[in-house]
Amino acid sequence: MAERPTPGHGEPQPEDGRARGDLGRRLQRRRAELGLSREEVAERAGMAEAYVAHLEQHSTAAPDSGTLLRLAGALRTSPQELGGGHSGLPSGLGRAARNPRMGELDEQECRELLSTHGVGRFSLSTEGAPVVLPVNYTVVDGAIVFRTREGSAITQGLDREVAFEVDRVDDALSEGWSVLVRGTARVVSDPGEAERLAERAYSTPWAGEGRDLWVRIEPTAYTGRRIEAG
Repeated sequence: MAERPTPGHGEPQPEDGRARGDLGRRLQRRRAELGLSREEVAERAGMAEAYVAHLEQHSTAAPDSGTLLRLAGALRTSPQELGGGHSGLPSGLGRAARNPRMGELDEQECRELLSTHGVGRFSLSTEGAPVVLPVNYTVVDGAIVFRTREGSAITQGLDREVAFEVDRVDDALSEGWSVLVRGTARVVSDPGEAERLAERAYSTPWAGEGRDLWVRIEPTAYTGRRIEAG
């Protein structure tokens, strides 16, 4: 039987004995965010490229704390973030940088950041109270598009001005950004256009099936901010 590639004499196990089943996905996602190859990550972490591939491809892989620390350093993040310790908690838990720099984003930067994201927050005012709802969205021809269902709270914002917000916070680096868009939300009534949007959609709604009503927001104003460690 062929030996499984490891950075040491055997596959390390986590100190608490639990497998980090989502470690591979977190490794792949963070590597993609930084634009790094497996070879580059392995070189930075001082381990075999085959072992990095093993961690990404096997859901039961469970490296010890030392290996996780080396991987986190190679990927410029924290072991907690990489291991899923912050799963289910809001972003921005890390300490603020000692001398943070806040800057405004211009419209082009806002457009570029908006197009890289897949989940945003749809905000509208109702007769009862303001409502903010997360949705899976895609940017198509400069417009924000997503699916909802007939009769949902989102439909109360149709043909009205609404706000749409996306953000990204990196706790490990104390960096992040946010983009806020204003525009009018309208239903996509043309079947051909709805079919075209379905073909170009970033993902299906995480909320489940039955959400076949396409909504389009044509942005009329962009504002954004970026914070970086000083």
